[in-house]
Amino acid sequence: MTQDQIILFALFGAVFGFLLWGRFRYDIVAFSALMIGVILGVVPTDKAFSGFGHPATLVVALVLVVSAGLVRSGAVFLITRTLVDASRGLGAHIALMGGIGGVLSAFMNNVAALALLMPVDVQTARKAGRAPGLSLMPLSFATILGGMVTLIGTPPNIIIAAIREETLGAPFAMFDFAPVGGVTAIAGLLFVALIGWRLIPQREDATLRSADLANYIAELTVPAGSPHIGKRLAELEETATKTDVAILGLIRDDKRRYGTALNTDIKAGDALVLEAQPDALDEFRAALSLDFADAPREEALRAEGDGLDLLEIVIQRDSRITGKTAQSIGLHWRQRAVVMGISREGQQITSQMRKTVIRAGDILLLLVPKNKGEDIADWLGALTLADRGLAVTQNTKTWSAIGLFAAAVAAASFGLVYLPVALGLVVVAYVLTKIIPLGELYTHIEWPVVVLLGSMIPLGAALEDAGGTELIANSLINLTQGMPAWAILTVLMIVTMSLSDVLNNTATTIVAAPVGIQMAQSLGVSPDPFLMAVAVAASCAFLTPIGHKNNTLILGPGGYRFSDYWRIGLPLEVIVAAVSIPAILIFWPL
Repeated sequence: MTQDQIILFALFGAVFGFLLWGRFRYDIVAFSALMIGVILGVVPTDKAFSGFGHPATLVVALVLVVSAGLVRSGAVFLITRTLVDASRGLGAHIALMGGIGGVLSAFMNNVAALALLMPVDVQTARKAGRAPGLSLMPLSFATILGGMVTLIGTPPNIIIAAIREETLGAPFAMFDFAPVGGVTAIAGLLFVALIGWRLIPQREDATLRSADLANYIAELTVPAGSPHIGKRLAELEETATKTDVAILGLIRDDKRRYGTALNTDIKAGDALVLEAQPDALDEFRAALSLDFADAPREEALRAEGDGLDLLEIVIQRDSRITGKTAQSIGLHWRQRAVVMGISREGQQITSQMRKTVIRAGDILLLLVPKNKGEDIADWLGALTLADRGLAVTQNTKTWSAIGLFAAAVAAASFGLVYLPVALGLVVVAYVLTKIIPLGELYTHIEWPVVVLLGSMIPLGAALEDAGGTELIANSLINLTQGMPAWAILTVLMIVTMSLSDVLNNTATTIVAAPVGIQMAQSLGVSPDPFLMAVAVAASCAFLTPIGHKNNTLILGPGGYRFSDYWRIGLPLEVIVAAVSIPAILIFWPL
């Protein structure tokens, strides 16, 4: 080995070692390795930061922003609220949620897909009276599997396409991954839905914290022209059940109706009295196109050009509103804020929100102008709760968001527009149409992932330029001497999959893809099957909570232990290898 090869292998070994150790965050580890590589001269100075402008890095960042836009527009809830039912059996629920997760993760980042669906799954588990850990791991695995189907579903596919373009002159297209990824995903989903979930240990302590269950008593107003005018209140129960909202009654002419309220015909201006969590309340509002408040207040709210925020505050004894009502202190006309709901432990609220006397210890859910929450909390003399990522769904822009995204995917699929450009145009459109507020644009980008990619790409390029990947490929070929090409392909997949279980899948892909190309060229066969094998293997990390971010996301909410993952993960990885290798050989012949 040359000196440069020794240094680069040592750097990669150190990166992998620190990632396994887990003491330092992966982006810091990767960036430190990059800087050391530059200082030691193995990474050219003029290429040190080339990874941050790499198409793979840009696509990953843009996909996360687009995913946030689909959430804010209500596009995801439109799908889930029509399909999820707490009365289903656990197996049927896992199959349905896994299918939804698989489809979503095919067209958006699979980490983002899980982040969207995880609250839905947890709420469904709560309503069904079961521990969320029984369904969260299958959901995580389903989103990982679904991400393999398209170019943008998972970072390894994006990286593989970019590496193919650099080395072979052309990238993989949007749906080139679909034949192999689709067959493998279906086989994996069938296992998870039919058998896998039964292998999850059941623990009594894997339950939600009581703090997560606190609901608000809230109001939403029926606007003029609503399609629900003339319906009985009871006809809204189905939507309420699906969104986890309890209908308590309604207010008409400043009088609250109980008992027979469900049989009351709805009129314009009626205020529905509800009990729900903030996200469920917003989903219910978006599903039925209800208003936040009466007509004058709603008009004033909509006039706020920068958008709206949901704010949770705790009232103190010396707060301005303590012992008073929102109406008496002029909360709306002074601060353009509306009381959406009140959480008062063990106490029933019988008056309208704006006319309810507020007590010390009450938790208020406020609708406030964008970026004015802290100022309003200070004006009230109240404490803000920790940010739970609450946002107001732009339900009037649902189909606009879907249409823009679908057009971009179609244009990229047919080669009309370069994928990063297509996604960039979607982001611009989402900002201009205020689906995503400008102030939140960069908050949706997972910067540690960007830094990881931007740091590892130059290191991977340097390793290849120094002949390191060729050295690895030759070593693997020597070890598999005399084996047929398909057997060598299988060895590459198993080695890559094993690495991905303990290392970041992005780093694994950056190292394994060039090795696969070198092995194919040494054997005199097409490199495409080897790249496909790396793409599948790098994505399928099921044995540990550290191999894939989705597995890390569910660790706490699911109440899992480190050793729980291999119970489902080991047979699932065997199935993935057994199905994907023949599929690769059929659709991408050697």
